[in-house]
Amino acid sequence: MIKSFITGKNYGRAMLCSLFAVASMSAAVASPADDIEQEWGKWTTWGDQHDGTYINPILPADYSDIDCIKVGDTYYAITSTFQFSPGVTLMRSTDLVNWQLITNIVDLTQIGPALNWDVMDRYARGVWAGSIRYHDGRFYIFFGTPDEGFFSTSAPSPEGPWEPLTCLLEGPGWDDCSAIWDDQGRAWFVGTRFADNYKTYLWPMSADGKSIAKEEAKLVNEGDWREANKLIKVGEWYYLVFSEHIEGIGRYVVARRTRNMQDGFSAAEERQLNHADYHLHEPNQGGIIEGEPGKWYFFTHHGRGDWGGRLGTLLPVTWIDGWPVIGNVGDDGIGTMQWRVAKPDLPMSKSDYTASEQFDSKTIKPHFQWNYQPRADYYSLTDRKGWLRLKAFRPVEKGNIMKAGNTLAYRVIQYEGSAEILLDISGMADGQIAGICQFSQDNSYLGVRMKDGKKYIEFKTNDTSAVVGQEITKKKIWLKSQWDRNGLSHYYYSLDGKHYTPFGTDYQLKWGNYRGNRVGVFCFNDEADAGHVDVDFFKNTEY
Repeated sequence: MIKSFITGKNYGRAMLCSLFAVASMSAAVASPADDIEQEWGKWTTWGDQHDGTYINPILPADYSDIDCIKVGDTYYAITSTFQFSPGVTLMRSTDLVNWQLITNIVDLTQIGPALNWDVMDRYARGVWAGSIRYHDGRFYIFFGTPDEGFFSTSAPSPEGPWEPLTCLLEGPGWDDCSAIWDDQGRAWFVGTRFADNYKTYLWPMSADGKSIAKEEAKLVNEGDWREANKLIKVGEWYYLVFSEHIEGIGRYVVARRTRNMQDGFSAAEERQLNHADYHLHEPNQGGIIEGEPGKWYFFTHHGRGDWGGRLGTLLPVTWIDGWPVIGNVGDDGIGTMQWRVAKPDLPMSKSDYTASEQFDSKTIKPHFQWNYQPRADYYSLTDRKGWLRLKAFRPVEKGNIMKAGNTLAYRVIQYEGSAEILLDISGMADGQIAGICQFSQDNSYLGVRMKDGKKYIEFKTNDTSAVVGQEITKKKIWLKSQWDRNGLSHYYYSLDGKHYTPFGTDYQLKWGNYRGNRVGVFCFNDEADAGHVDVDFFKNTEY
C-alpha cells in the first residue's frame, strides 16, 4: 500500500509528488487507453452510449452543486436552483448515468421576500448548494442561501410531502452545508462561513435534523476558498470532502477523514483527490457514491460555468490507501478528468433531461421552473383546459424582462436544440408583451406587443433597442428559438405552424449570475395589470 501522499499545503501549491505504486480497492474505469480526447463544449455525443460505456458530461445542462445518495436500489440527487421556483430539483436513477426529474421541493416564500415576484432581488443568490440524506426511513435535504442562512426539510418519500422549511442558522455569509448520522445515531452538520475567510465549522445536530448546537461549533477548516462540503462514511472512516482554490492552479477536490466525528477533522488526515483541470471547467463539487459493489463514482458539476451552466459529470473513483481518488489516476496518485468510462453494471434507468409540456395536467413538469416565486393568482392551468394562462401584470422595473414575474423557464442543453411555444394572443391588452425568451444575466426575446389596439412582432436583447416587425392580426402565433452547438440562437415566428420567418439578430446564449442559459415563456404589461395569453404547449427538442 502507498505510505505517503502529498500533504498539507505542499500538494495544493506545488503538486510535485511522485509515487512508485498504486494499490487499488476498486477501479470502475475503462482503460485510460480507451478514453477519448474531447475539447470542452465540442462534444458530438454525451451520456449513455448504449455499448457498455458513457461519455461525459452525462448532464450537459445547468445541474449545479450536485449531491447524491443511494437508498435501496435507487439513487437520488439534488441540484441548486438559485432564484428559480420551486427550489431544489430532485432527480432519480438506477444506473447513475440516466436520470429522471422527480420534483422541485422548496416554496421560496419560506426563505424570504426578496425571492418573490414583487421584489426579485436574488440573482446569483437564492438556493445554493445542499445535501440530500436518508436516515431511519426518512429523506432529508439541507441547503443554504447566502443572505438568509441554512435550512432543512424532510419527507417520508422523495415525492413528499416535504415539511415546511426549518431555519437551522439565520443570517448572511454561509454556504455549502452537509450532514451525517454517525454509527452511534448522533447527527452532525457542517457548513462554511464564506464571509469570514471561508471558515468551515462542524456542529452537533438534533436527530430530527431541525436544529444545531450553535454554541458547540468546531472549526475544522479555513482559507483557500474552501467550500463544497460533503460528509460521507465509508468503512471505518468518516470523510469531509470539499474543494479549495489556489491562485494560478484552480479549484480541485480534497478530503479529510476521522474515525470519530466528535474528534472533528484535522489536517493530519488530508489528501488531494483530483487536479484542477482548469481547461475542463474544474469538476469539483458533488457526491461520492458506490455503484455496483466495490465500485465507486463521483457525481459532480463542473465549477466554471458555460452557456449551458455547470454541467454534470460522473467520474470513476479509485480507492488508494483508504482515499477516494477521482478520475484517471496519474503517476502522482492524483486524478484527472475522464471522458469515456465503463458504465456501472446496474439496472438500466430511463432518462428525461428534456421534456415538452402540453399543460394538460394539474401540475407543471419539474423540468420547468418559474423565475422567482410566481404570482399565484396570475397564472392558471384550469381557466382553459389544456392551456397555461398567463395573466399580465406590471414588472418590478418597467420594460425589464428580468424584473417581470411569472416567466416559466427551462434548462438549455449545451448542445444543438430548439424550443417552441404556441400562443393564443386574442386576450391581450394595450401595454402587454408576451413571447419566448432566453436569459441568464443577459437576455433576449421574441414576442408580440400590443399598442394602441394593434399587435406587432417584436425582438429585443438587453443591450439593444427593440426591433418591431409586422402587425399580427391572427389569433395564434408560433414562436421558436433554435441554437447550434456553439450556443448561437436564432428566433423564428409562424402564423400557421408550418412556415417560419426568422426575425431579429442572432443571440449568443451566455453564462451569468452563476447560471447557464434558460429558455422560457414570458408575459407582462408595462401599463396596467391587464390582458392575458394562453400557452398551448412548450415543446423542446428531445435527445
